[in-house]
Formats: sequence, structure tokens, C-alpha cells
Amino acid sequence: MSSVTSKGNHSVDIKKFRARREMNLGIFLFAIVFIYLVITVILYLTGDPVSVYEVREGTIVNDNSYTGLVLRQEQVVSAETDGYISYYQNENSKVKTGMRVYAMSAQKLDTESASPDADNSDGASVSLNPEVRSGIIYQLQNFNENYDPVDFSAVYSLKNEITASLQDSFSATRTEQLETMISSNELDAAAYTAPRDGIIAFTVDGFESLTKDTFTAENFDRTAYESRMLEDQMKITAGSPAYRLITSEDWSVIVQLDRSTAEQFKESIAAANTSAGETADPAGENQSMSVKVRIDKDSETMWADFSVLSEDGEYYGCLDFDNSMIRYAQERYLNIELILEDQSGLKIPKSSVVEEKFYVIPEEYITSGGNSSSDGVLIRQTDGSAVFQTVNIYDASGEGEVCVSREDISENDILIKPDSNETYTAGRTKSLRGVYNINKGYTVFKKVDILCENDEYYIVREGESYGLYNYDHIVQEGASVSPEEVVFQ
Repeated sequence: MSSVTSKGNHSVDIKKFRARREMNLGIFLFAIVFIYLVITVILYLTGDPVSVYEVREGTIVNDNSYTGLVLRQEQVVSAETDGYISYYQNENSKVKTGMRVYAMSAQKLDTESASPDADNSDGASVSLNPEVRSGIIYQLQNFNENYDPVDFSAVYSLKNEITASLQDSFSATRTEQLETMISSNELDAAAYTAPRDGIIAFTVDGFESLTKDTFTAENFDRTAYESRMLEDQMKITAGSPAYRLITSEDWSVIVQLDRSTAEQFKESIAAANTSAGETADPAGENQSMSVKVRIDKDSETMWADFSVLSEDGEYYGCLDFDNSMIRYAQERYLNIELILEDQSGLKIPKSSVVEEKFYVIPEEYITSGGNSSSDGVLIRQTDGSAVFQTVNIYDASGEGEVCVSREDISENDILIKPDSNETYTAGRTKSLRGVYNINKGYTVFKKVDILCENDEYYIVREGESYGLYNYDHIVQEGASVSPEEVVFQ
């Protein structure tokens, strides 16, 4: 039997091959990003969070508060006869030599109707002069249009201006009435005039004769201080005080100082006079400086000439004013603040400030090169060739020098001046005070120029090259981070 193989049948050997897998680039990149995010989250959760401070504009005021003794050029004018006193003038009225101030009579004069607040016999109030009324309305309108709630002292100024206008009107009416009463009645009365120009005051305290040469430490003891008010229609005797006459716009406030504070003030005064081109007095005597003063009574701010006095081992500060005396004509003691610093700028915490060292190199060695316009220097290699190295500049002085990071160049690197054969060997360092700016997510050193300080904050200059700007974000605890450190906010 013969075997027949069909012509169409063939034997096929089938082998299985494993499919070749190709790497997916997208999955690979995703894995890297995922791992980075996981590490970042772990570092954030396990690391100490960095406190961030937003830089804002601010002000620091350093002041010293005192209670001062007020000295003026003033005198007590005594009554020439016994009797009842009737004043022509109101308190704080300005008088000229020969102007009537008061009248003395054997009995009280009926002057009630002379008061602007009193009513006439028919029940109508005493009317103001139309010119006075118009002036007051204008003052009120002007105040309303220019009112600033921050400047509250303007309220006191308005009050004083209106009071002065009413006093002038009242004095004119009262003078006319008193003259009519004295001339029309058979009264034993006489008028007395001011011995010199000045301002009338109706309080006396026995300190009117005090001067810078005669006051003592006992004058600052307010426990035994008494001030006597002189009232209209009161009965007085000859030789007793009739009124007080202030004869100059110049006045002074004396404050007590301890020895160390007095010495500090003397040094400040000497420095101020030296900077002004005057010859400094080592003892600080007979010299003064201008200081800003705030009066607590009405929050008024003024400037005064400040000097230091010494008497019997005690030290005093003397503030001399040449204006606004009438505002405080009734005061013998004033609470004041010496505003020694009133500086504005960028306000930052003291804890943010750190100190770093930088290499100092001549600015003329800075050039541009490489594939960008970044600043850099040319560093000479051992074979004589030059390599461009980018550098970060952190400060520039007026003497043509710049500060660069010690991470950018090394000590004893030889720098080549562009287009020249001159060289400079790096090595000299300079310390800068600054903060770590984190606007870009990592710490960048920014130098600060400190203007003034208090216990917690510095005021630094704003808008300075290589410095800070308003709304910058900085590390609140500068010592807790390092340069170029990534910061998680």
C-alpha cells in the first residue's frame, strides 16, 4: 500500500514570540513629576514652615515724654486802690500801652447785660457785629472744606480763632458800656490802663518772676502748687494782683533730665552743630538744636530750640519757642513729647535682618558675555585663557565697587579687566546687612539701609538699588534659612 501525500498539504512549524514593549515617554515624565511632588509634600510636612512677612510702608516715632515748667516774660500788675474790679478786657486779649484794662469802684457795677450770652431786658439775645458773624461763618466753612480727621489739632486752632473773634467783639461792647456807666452815674470809680503792650491773663501763681537763672528743682513739685483765679466784680485791696500781663511771644519749657540722658542730649547737640558747620563745644554749653515737640494738651506739633542746662548738680532740658504762646498762656505745667525720630520708610521686623559677607571687586571688571546679557566677570585660567563667569551683584558703592556672592567666585581668583591686561585678585570682603526676599519662591539676599529703629522694627530706605520695595515678601526669621533656599509659603 503506497502512501500518498496530498499535494496541497504542507507541514508548518509555528513559534510564539514575546511582544517587544516600547518605553512611553509621557509615563516616564509623569513618574518623575509625581516623585518630585511626593518628595516636596514630605519635605513640607516634616520641615519647619517659614514665616513670611509682607513689607509695607510705615513710620517709627521715638519720643521722650516729660512734664515741663513753663516760663514766660510776664508780670503781675497790682491794684492801685481798694474796691470792686470790673474788667474791660477778656482773658487772652491783646492790649496796647495806655489801653484800659479794668475799673475800680466802691461798689459792684451792674455789667451782666454786657455778656454776649446774657439776654436784654426785652428777652432778646445780644447780637454779634455783622462783620464778626461773617468772619466766623467763613472760618467754619474753611474748616469744614479742609478738615482732616488725622490732624485733630486743627479743631483747637478753630476754637482759638473763634474765641478770639468773640473776645474782641465782647471787649469792644464791654468797654463802651463801662465808660457809659462810669460817666453817667455818680460812682466812685476810676479806669486803669496797661503799662505796656501785652496779653491779659486772669490767673496768678507766684511763679511769674521765674527765669532760666532763678528756677529750682522745688518748682517742679506740683503737690503744693496753687493757682489763683481773678474774677470780674471781685473785691480786692490795693497792692493785690489785678491781672497778669504777658509781654513777649517768646516762652520756654524746662524739663528735668537725669545725668545720662543729659549727656546723650549734649552729644546730639554737639553733632548737630558740627554738621551745621559750627564749632563744637565739648561741654555742650551754650549750644542748641532744633527738635520736634508735641504738646499733649491739644496734640499740637511745633519746633523748638533745645539746650541742656545744669544747676547745682541737676540737669535740665530747655525748650525755647517763639510762637503759639497764647495757646498755653494759662498753663504753668505742660506734658510734652520730644520727638527725636520721626522716620518713614519700609517697616521690617528686626528678626528678618541678617548679615552676610561678599567679595568686593571694582565695578569696571563687570562685563556681559556668554549666551545672555547677564553680568559677569572674566576669570583667568591656569593656561592663560579667560572664562566668563556670571555673578549676582548685591550692592554698588559710590566709589566704583560692587559686592558679589562668594558662591560665584572664589578667593584668589584672578579677574581680567575687559579690553585690558589689568587684573584683580579676589579676596577682600565686606559685610552687608539685609533680608531674604522670597518673591520668586527661593531666598534672595537684599541689602537694607536702616534709617531708624525701635524695640521690634527697623525703618529702611525704600526703592534703593539692590534693596527692598513695598509689598515685597521676606523671611520673618532671617537666620532660619540659607541663600538660594527653596521656600514653601
